[in-house]
Amino acid sequence: MTRTIVNARVTFRKSPIHVMEQFTFRNVASALSGFRAHAGLDECVIVQTCNRVEVYGAAESCSEERIKRTWASLAGLDEAAFGANMEFCESGEAIGHLLRVASGLDSMVIGEEQVLGQVRHSIAEARECGASGRVLNTAFDRAVRLGARVRQATGISRGGVSVGSMAVRLAEEAHGGSLEGRSMLLIGTGELATLVAKSLSQRGYAFGVASRTLRRAEAFCGAVGGTAVKFEDALGDYGAYSVVFVATVAPYFMVTAESLGAARREGPMMIVDLSNPRTVDERVAGLDGVRLVNLDEIAGIVERNMRDRESQARAAEGMVAGELGGIEASVRRLGAEPLIADVFRAAEAVRARELAKALAALGDVDEQTARTVEELTRSIMEGIVSGPIDRIRRASEGGDEDVLDAASRLFGRAD
Repeated sequence: MTRTIVNARVTFRKSPIHVMEQFTFRNVASALSGFRAHAGLDECVIVQTCNRVEVYGAAESCSEERIKRTWASLAGLDEAAFGANMEFCESGEAIGHLLRVASGLDSMVIGEEQVLGQVRHSIAEARECGASGRVLNTAFDRAVRLGARVRQATGISRGGVSVGSMAVRLAEEAHGGSLEGRSMLLIGTGELATLVAKSLSQRGYAFGVASRTLRRAEAFCGAVGGTAVKFEDALGDYGAYSVVFVATVAPYFMVTAESLGAARREGPMMIVDLSNPRTVDERVAGLDGVRLVNLDEIAGIVERNMRDRESQARAAEGMVAGELGGIEASVRRLGAEPLIADVFRAAEAVRARELAKALAALGDVDEQTARTVEELTRSIMEGIVSGPIDRIRRASEGGDEDVLDAASRLFGRAD
């Protein structure tokens, strides 16, 4: 019976980073073992990054509920936590999702380079733990190769710009090309804040992170960098920072002209408001030594960059679609291999038995004659089984369960 590939995931598309952090596995090797033991997965691979936690499995029969129940147990969560956060798919949809992840099409920033290495690391880790098998090894190996081809053929990873990286770049330009040694604060822990934090961390900059709860800020920093700062301390001491990135949601202005005007500032200050709606009072731009950059200004630059990438993304999607059918056929074909092995074993048993009878009837024959008779029996056997095996493989690739069931009954694999 063919093993079906399944995928259960919690990603940035549905969950902010402080929520996603709850679903991570502290010990991936232990989690791989747990899913195989308790979720009914014959094979398992876990892809875990700051933007996603994904479980891929291969099994003859597996339910979303068993995966959810096992995941909850491994992560110490209530199953209710998965309701608004987890997505689930299987078969071709799961394979297609894997291909899009490896190709950088499902990333927060289209064409993200790092995710390909993360996918490659995930399958290597599963192999090392003995958790993956022929089905997931085949799917992941081909996904990794496709991801590399997509980047080479389309250039989708070259010159990538996100709102977060552009905000950091503008801040660098305003400070002579580098933010080294500048005191910086990031307010927020959502999607845009994640992009800013990743960009700052990749450049090796130190920065503070403030959120409405210190625990949320600490979880965020643990995933993408920075140092957690108490929200109240940050609000009361804006003047201590050279650069403030604001990427949060609030029904009021978090930075006002009055509060900033009253703060003691030691030098020029840049405030980048990435919030929508805005959470920085536009009047702060009128204060001496303060430069305000808003989301519209940054988004315009990023949008121009992304328009340049639309054709690259379309080309990448076409490559994914072209690869998907081949991988599905390969996975289905793997499902027929145990049956094909049974066919060969049955035929070989008959060949060996009849060869022994023939050699006994011939009596004392020389080694060359015995070898010739053996080669004859082997050629006959292979000629007889090659047709049925070819039809079994084609039926498997095409998903023809009737043919596979009939062959299973004939060769003793039916229940």
